[in-house]
Amino acid sequence: MTLSLAQLADHLGAKLRGEGDVLINHVATLSDAGPGAVSFLSNARYRHQLAGCKASAIILDETDATQTPMAALIIAQPYLAYAKTVKLLHPREPLREGIHPLACVDADALVDSTAWIGAHSVIEANARIGAGTQVGPACIVGAGVRIGRDCDLIARVTVLASACLDDRVMLHPGVVIGSDGFGQARTETGWEKVPQIGSVQIADDVEIGANSCIDRGALGDTVIETGVRIDNQVQVAHNVFIGAHTAIAACVGISGSAKIGRFCTLAGGVGVVGHLTIADHVDITGMSMVTRSIDRAGSYS
Repeated sequence: MTLSLAQLADHLGAKLRGEGDVLINHVATLSDAGPGAVSFLSNARYRHQLAGCKASAIILDETDATQTPMAALIIAQPYLAYAKTVKLLHPREPLREGIHPLACVDADALVDSTAWIGAHSVIEANARIGAGTQVGPACIVGAGVRIGRDCDLIARVTVLASACLDDRVMLHPGVVIGSDGFGQARTETGWEKVPQIGSVQIADDVEIGANSCIDRGALGDTVIETGVRIDNQVQVAHNVFIGAHTAIAACVGISGSAKIGRFCTLAGGVGVVGHLTIADHVDITGMSMVTRSIDRAGSYS
């Protein structure tokens, strides 16, 4: 897609500095950009690259705009504007509809006519797939699973245990939803497996990164609230609760029955001990271990 700089400014609600008829057709980094590209600056560490940038325009804030004479889209949140620009200039491929001839869909499953089931995917009995949902190749949707509208199971995703996904949930390759939680009772000779009979509830607009696992509850459900973002290789154990709009970076491990509040951030490699509570608006720095409940908003290491 190609837009004029004026059109892009209108779309973003940004202040335009420079010629509005300059054409923009892609997004690039400050160091790689050339004519036709729009770049962005949201991190002061890269400010030194402004001088050599060859982009047709740059998205930045008022302070950084004083550092360069280039054409600019000036806005309070450049990183958010960058995200919106990428979506506009680099749209996703059109949605597909139907069932691939190499997919296996049980006769008792209900797949909306506008959904897509990819090659080698399996949809088991009594599963429900909502309108516009894309189930990519080699996915497994287990018996009784409910998947809402406009979800995206990109590839090799497994959803089990009658889990319920609401609308616009995105699951990246290798995600497993509804695997058994780690419940083991010690015996005199070893271990007795504790049956896991709960499920998983995932609300609207959740995104879960590659090879992350969300275990089913032991009795009740594991719950992921609206707008949560989970990175790659994250382990969420049985009966965990994650509050709305919390973001969890790669390689975090959350032990069973922990409750994470709303609008929290857990940086890479954080560990959370089970059966504790973290308040809303808490930020945990990378590689930290949370061993007790946190009842006040703030940053913790």
